[in-house]
Amino acid sequence: MNIKAKIVDPKGMNRTITRLAHEILERNKGTQNLALIGMRTRGEFICKRIFDKIKEIDNSEPAYGVLDITLYRDDFRKRLKQPEVSVTNITFDINEKDIVLVDDVLYTGRTVRSALDALMDLGRPSTIQLCVLVDRGHRELPIRADFIGKNIPTSINEEVKVKMKEFDDEDAVYLIETPTD
Repeated sequence: MNIKAKIVDPKGMNRTITRLAHEILERNKGTQNLALIGMRTRGEFICKRIFDKIKEIDNSEPAYGVLDITLYRDDFRKRLKQPEVSVTNITFDINEKDIVLVDDVLYTGRTVRSALDALMDLGRPSTIQLCVLVDRGHRELPIRADFIGKNIPTSINEEVKVKMKEFDDEDAVYLIETPTD
C-alpha cells in the first residue's frame, strides 16, 4: 500500500461530520420524519457519529439503523467465495420516512444501487438521500450524493481509504496509489 497523501486527519474528520450533520438537519427541517441508515462497515460508524452530532445540535434523535448489503451486491459471487454476511439492524418502519443512507466512499455507484434494492425490500420510504464522507468520482451508474464530506478526484490507479477509530484504530482518509498491471 503506497500512501500518496493523508487527506483528512482526526480534527478534519470531526469538522466534516459536524458540517454533514448541520446540512442534513437543514435540508430535512429537523428530525421529525428523519431516519439515518449506515451501510456496513465504515458507513455504519460515520452514520453513528452523524447521529450523535445531530442529537447534540438539535436536542432530538432521528431514527437510526444499520444496513448490510452483502447479498444484494452484483459482484459478491465473483469476488467472494464465501460472503461475510452481517446483520441488518433497522428496528423501525421505513415506510414514509425520509431516509439518509450513509456510506464512506462513493465510487462507481454499485454499492449504493445495492443498498437501494435492500431498502426497497424493507418498505417504501418517502425519500432516500445519500450522504458520503468521500466522493471520488468514476461513476458507472447515474447516482449522486446529496451530502458530501469531501470531493477527492482520483485517477483509475488511485484509491481512497477511509479509516475509522471504531474499526481501524485511527480517524483518517488516505489517497493510495494502487499498482498498475
